[in-house]
Amino acid sequence: MDLVPVPVRVERDERGEGSYPLGAGTTVSAGPGTERTERWLRREVGAATGLALPPGDARAAGIRLVVDETVERELGGEGYRLTVDGNGVELAGGGPAGVFWAAQSLRQLLGHEAYRRAPLPGCAWELPYLRIEDAPRFGWRGLLLDTARHFIPKDTVLRYLDLLAAHKLNVLHLHLTDDQGWRVQIERYPRLTEVGAWRARSKWGHRASPLWNETPHGGFYTHEDIREIVAYATDRHIQVVPEIDLPGHSQAAIAAYPELGNSDVVDTSTLKVWDDWGVSEHVLAPTEATLRFYEGVFEEILALFPPETSPFIHVGGDECPKEQWRKSPSAQARMRELGLADEDELQSWFIRHFDRWLAQRGRRLIGWDEILQGGLARGATVSSWRGYAGGVAAARAGHDVVMCPQQHVYLDHRQDGAAEEPMPIGYVRSLTDVYRFEPVPAELSSEAAAHVLGAQANVWTEVVQDRSRLDYQVFPRLAAFAEVVWSRLPAPADRDVEAFEARMGVHYRRLDVLGVEYRPPGGPLPWQRRPGVLGRPLEGAPPNV
Repeated sequence: MDLVPVPVRVERDERGEGSYPLGAGTTVSAGPGTERTERWLRREVGAATGLALPPGDARAAGIRLVVDETVERELGGEGYRLTVDGNGVELAGGGPAGVFWAAQSLRQLLGHEAYRRAPLPGCAWELPYLRIEDAPRFGWRGLLLDTARHFIPKDTVLRYLDLLAAHKLNVLHLHLTDDQGWRVQIERYPRLTEVGAWRARSKWGHRASPLWNETPHGGFYTHEDIREIVAYATDRHIQVVPEIDLPGHSQAAIAAYPELGNSDVVDTSTLKVWDDWGVSEHVLAPTEATLRFYEGVFEEILALFPPETSPFIHVGGDECPKEQWRKSPSAQARMRELGLADEDELQSWFIRHFDRWLAQRGRRLIGWDEILQGGLARGATVSSWRGYAGGVAAARAGHDVVMCPQQHVYLDHRQDGAAEEPMPIGYVRSLTDVYRFEPVPAELSSEAAAHVLGAQANVWTEVVQDRSRLDYQVFPRLAAFAEVVWSRLPAPADRDVEAFEARMGVHYRRLDVLGVEYRPPGGPLPWQRRPGVLGRPLEGAPPNV
């Protein structure tokens, strides 16, 4: 079977014969808890096939959707059994999500034409007799979209939720704020988007490039946009993790509200939203007023992202320069008042405050692995991005971890070493490299490994200016990543890359129908190249840290 990600078990008819046809009389019987999948099937598969798929009796032949306690007991809530025989098609999930993932497999079995928005003449729709048993390896199977460096319009976010669902990925991490832009409306602080969402120009290429795009850039999501994104994700059994970065990566916020910065060191009233890449030196001032300000921000964020869809709230916590705090009399006095030994502990003080604040409201804080500096907040979860080391340390200390090491799963990094690769960043991470990514380091004990919630691929958008560039960087590598976090693959060196690439030959046709502008196996097409635009390629194998 050419399914991506590959299922745990597929049993075919012993003779490899027999199929169940779908036609005008095919009905859908939806048991309790499967209503979202029923709507999805009728809308997506119905549009592609031209079949009405009306409601039907569970005892009649057709497509049956059911939440099954036995499946939950044996395969978990996201597990499923998909059975096709002479009696029809049954999608049995351990929970509502399991039924939905079964529907994604059903669509793949129908062929690439099942991804169209309208039926083509002459298509016959049938499913081979088989039985699939399947369940994910990890509960956290995520993708980060950086909307701050280059704004990603709402429609593109919705499209990516569909692409995540098609690959059985269940977490969308939205990086909403940074030095280069603030992307979410906060009604009590309107200047965050009136000022903070816009910059005068953008660097074209890596920050060492001499080129600039002089067109002003910006955008933000209104409250209504966020509610739509959340509802769309919820219908697809995808969690959304909003990220509001602090105490570093905050120049856009300080440009909007200068009192948030260290005004006894620099004249924050003259700051603009940063137009360059890298890490700005401008960080939040460690004052009670700053805490109250961000509590107000998070109050609106919690209202926009309800706990059912967003149990985790990301606070960044990474790449926080300490120089302004070292020079600031106010920051130094604050450290003495709090009994803090150094600036690392001051950064930890920020994180601990919001860990307690979020926990009191039923949410879990997650941050980048720099939150380990100065002592980790007790209930915090770590996104391990600088390598495996931060995740290993956190897991051994009893903290939950999401593995997203830049050396392996940063999809803004280049896919090949050839000169025509557009705006090449970082080490080469090919489709095969991503397929051989292993989220759980071998040195972890079984007890510590249980704290690895899963893994996440990250896409930073300094050199990803539009949807076409986003597609190119993400695909086809996201398909390899999806198989790593869903399927139970052997050790990296033993993975069957040739078999995966053969299945990808079929999967490319699905991506073509969906209009995904992926990087072709033979290299970028002429219009996908960016000749003369400086990147920052790193040579050799990435360090395994």
